[in-house]
Amino acid sequence: MYLSIGNDMAVREKSVIGIFDLDNTSTSKRTLEFLAAAEAEGKVVPCDELPKSFVITAEYGMDRVYLTALNTSTLEKRAK
Repeated sequence: MYLSIGNDMAVREKSVIGIFDLDNTSTSKRTLEFLAAAEAEGKVVPCDELPKSFVITAEYGMDRVYLTALNTSTLEKRAK
């Protein structure tokens, strides 16, 4: 099954490691360091709008961070 994360993008549900709220987690220094490192390595897939959350996936040895304008509760409902 696939999880629609907005902007006509979808990821495989079993590749999702976590869904995180950007407002709550961006206050942590470690989260900011993680996102900066992912950006520097070219692993961040941006969205067209103001991001509200991010989805971390890993599949076939490739990990990605998808920024999405959807909030975490919407993504959680879509995953169920």
